Formats: sequence, structure tokens, C-alpha cells
Amino acid sequence: MKVMVTGGAGFIGSHVVDLLTQFGHETLVVDNLLSGKREFVSPKARFFEVDITSPQITKVFEVEKPDVVIHLAAQVDVAHSIKDPVGDAHQNILGTIRLLECCHRFNVKKFIFSSSCAVYGEKDDCSIKETFPIQPQSFYGISKYTSELYIQIFNTLHNIPFTILRYANVYGPRQTSKGEGGVISIFFKNVLNGETSFIFGDGEQTRDFVYVKDVALANVLSIENGTNEIFNIGCNSKTSINELYQIITSLASINIPSHPMPARKGDIRYSRLDPTKAANLLGWNPVYDLQAGLDETLKFYKGS
Repeated sequence: MKVMVTGGAGFIGSHVVDLLTQFGHETLVVDNLLSGKREFVSPKARFFEVDITSPQITKVFEVEKPDVVIHLAAQVDVAHSIKDPVGDAHQNILGTIRLLECCHRFNVKKFIFSSSCAVYGEKDDCSIKETFPIQPQSFYGISKYTSELYIQIFNTLHNIPFTILRYANVYGPRQTSKGEGGVISIFFKNVLNGETSFIFGDGEQTRDFVYVKDVALANVLSIENGTNEIFNIGCNSKTSINELYQIITSLASINIPSHPMPARKGDIRYSRLDPTKAANLLGWNPVYDLQAGLDETLKFYKGS
């Protein structure tokens, strides 16, 4: 199977590429390297430095004719989406549309999309199912959900099979400070450098943290399974930001007090995803609990 991974030099994408090559898939990486790193790309994959919003992406499809597209290239910073909604929409919505047009033109067999728990918006402290109302509270959440709608209509009109994966807060090696799980990267880097970490609001907001290698597996499983379905990819567990900081300082054996900051616009209070549907239809279950994932992440940051 020939698989194209957009954003394949980035945090999640590079882990997806690693797993695809392990499974023996012919793997193509498309990345503009604005946030991704060339050194993250497996030498077993073919690399194209192309922006998905550029007409050049059409040439890559024309020459390579991938069977499957795994679309991870995105603007992933909620705060940035609020500051620059036009830029967020350009990358996340228009970039997705251009890829879908290429998939239609060159007969791609499946489109796998990385969406987000941000589409759900503010919910009570409960386990969120895929059937819950969509109520995004940031432009990032809107751009992700709008992309989902385009994907579904492209399927209706042009019969492009899809799988949509709504991630909880992804974390792990190679992560930058951007994105929904970026708080773990920030905390580790600050603690190891002896710097103060800032906690926005009262720190009692909770998140469902899912390890990047588990997320990569969900993408690879989606090649054969879960067609025309939407799945939550999370651990159905909740950890407050205060608790997370205590765990990280304990793991690093470094005690540095955090500093409180005002709550940020667009941040939600609670987020926890029920992955039961993914277990039943996709055959996916998280392998890593938070402790195991943080242990691996700490080893990465200590060695980098």
C-alpha cells in the first residue's frame, strides 16, 4: 500500500511514518517544514517539501498516485487560531479541501483525517462520546469540524472513503510547545532547564492525555478498518494541570514551583474522550497509560 502522510515531519506525523514503514507500507511524506523537522522523517520514507495549500501538491499526487492519504498537516495552536483566524482557516480548511480535490482527481482509496476533541467545546466533567453535540469554542475547533464536514460531503458526492480521528491531548517525544498536549512538552523543558512553568487559570481544568505511539497506531489501523466512521482517540481518563505538573516534577526529581496566570480565551474546563467505538470498530485500544508515556517522554527530553 502506498500511503501519503501530510505533516509527516511533525510530532504526530513522524510517529505515524515510523509505524507505516515498520508495517511495510510504501510511505510518502509531505511537509513544508515550518514546524516539522527533516531529521524526524524515517529514511525509509520518500520526502517532499511541499505545502498542502500550494498547487505543487497536485504534482505530487499526479506523479506518486498514493492509495491512502493520512492528513496530519495543520495549524494546531488554539491560541494562535484566535489571534489569526484567517491563517488558521487557510491552513486547516483550504489545505484539507485541496487535498480532497486531489484525492478525487487521482482516485485515492481512503482519506484519514486528524481531528480534535476541540470540536466538542465545553462539556460537563463526563466521558464524551462521538454523538455529543458539536460546540467548538475556538477557531481551531471550528476549522477542524468544518474540515470534517467537507470530508463527509466529498464522500457523499465523490465516494472518497474516510476515517476521522478526534484526538484527545496527544503528547510524547518530538513534541513542540504547540498543540493541545503541548503543556507536557513545556513542563518537561522548563523543569529540566530549571525554569518556571506557568499554569493558566486555577489549574484544576482536566485533560485526557493520549500517548503519540497509540495515536500512530490508530492511524495505521484506519487504513483497513473504520471506513466512513468518526472515532474518539483517547484514554477516557482525566488529569488536572496541577496534578500533571506535580507528576512531571516528581518524575524529573526537580522541585520548581509553578506560577499562576489568568485563564486563556478558548480554553475549556473539562475534556475526556470515550474510545469505546474505536475499540469496537477500529480495533484500537491505548497501550500506554500516563505514567508509562511520561517515562518515555522524559527519556527523550533528557537525551535531546
